Amino acid sequence: MKGRIHSIESFGTVDGPGVRYVVFFQGCPMRCQYCHNPDTWNKEDGKEMDADEVLAGFFRNQGFYKNGGITATGGEPLMQIDFLTELFRKAREKGVHTCLDTSGILFSEENETIREQFDRLMEVTSLVMLDIKHMDRQRHKALTGHEPDAVFAFARYLEKKRMPLWIRHVVVPGITYEEEELKALGRYLKTLSNFEHLEVLPYHAMGKVKYDNLGIDYVLKDTPQLTKEEGKQAEKWILSAMKEME
Repeated sequence: MKGRIHSIESFGTVDGPGVRYVVFFQGCPMRCQYCHNPDTWNKEDGKEMDADEVLAGFFRNQGFYKNGGITATGGEPLMQIDFLTELFRKAREKGVHTCLDTSGILFSEENETIREQFDRLMEVTSLVMLDIKHMDRQRHKALTGHEPDAVFAFARYLEKKRMPLWIRHVVVPGITYEEEELKALGRYLKTLSNFEHLEVLPYHAMGKVKYDNLGIDYVLKDTPQLTKEEGKQAEKWILSAMKEME
């Protein structure tokens, strides 16, 4: 089995615990307005690799990753769920910590075939980092092109599986940098018994050059980057809402 891989980062420090071997999968169904990897959208691009080829770089330098592991990101790794499962299975057989960074948008509770695929994947997954884009249904669709039902269903599925869960939330001026939106996220996180860690990601425009190179209009070109102070305030709003529910 082969997958399509966009790139591999051999020394990642922001994609899960410890030092990570970060595998960027090709293909994504989402079109998030702030996406900084539009070059991963097309599922036909990238390099074809089998699991052993992907893992070769990890095992060649395994000493660097003794307190870390492998993270699958993208793009959206779940677009290649069978290949992802094989990759994680081979890693877990060697005792490697496996982390999935995902939007969860491809999950379906009702579709038995899809659910069984997810069950097999979860058996070889150590940690899930779930990107929650927006708490409001309509604004989530405006931001990403998709409604968030699958995302929240996936979060509940992970809770049932007792899968350790980290939450990531990109804070964007005029979109998610709003007190009520952030407090709604905090209240929601408090209901998830498997939630372990929150990452507030301040919006930046560093990916704009990729849009220019690809000839794609960058919708947020006039949106200011989030300041450090605003990032701290955003986290305070989330945590304050969680504290209110104790």
